[in-house]
Amino acid sequence: MAGMAVIHEKDMQKGRTALAQWRSAAMTQAGRNVAEASGRAPAALRLTISPELGRSAMAMAVRYSLYLLELKAPGEGVEVRVAPWGAVKILDGPASDPHNLTPPDVIELTPDVWLRLVCGITCWREEYDAGHISAVGERDDLSALLPLPSEGE
Repeated sequence: MAGMAVIHEKDMQKGRTALAQWRSAAMTQAGRNVAEASGRAPAALRLTISPELGRSAMAMAVRYSLYLLELKAPGEGVEVRVAPWGAVKILDGPASDPHNLTPPDVIELTPDVWLRLVCGITCWREEYDAGHISAVGERDDLSALLPLPSEGE
């Protein structure tokens, strides 16, 4: 795939570690939320899970997970943006207009929303219905690609 890599080869282990740290902290936070909600985790609680990692660790977790998505669904048809740390083009389809370089389908998410989806804490429909996903184009649902497997799955 042409374009700039979302994560450098030298940062792969940092990204893998950061994603595992975020996943672990999120699951711990989800466990607390489940306990506070009398044994179940309703969407309203899952949608608030937002572990605090340092800025560089968050960046590495986002970049590494975008890299995994790019491997799972290569292509040029949909751009997934997780500002401020990365964007990838995935899935087959019409490529970017050569004048503006933006594909017809663009999905934008915040880092916390993206990582909740990657880790399977929330599902696409919950985040979309809550207004946490900006999606333009015909292919505005990545639920078939998420969550991404954790290391070793």
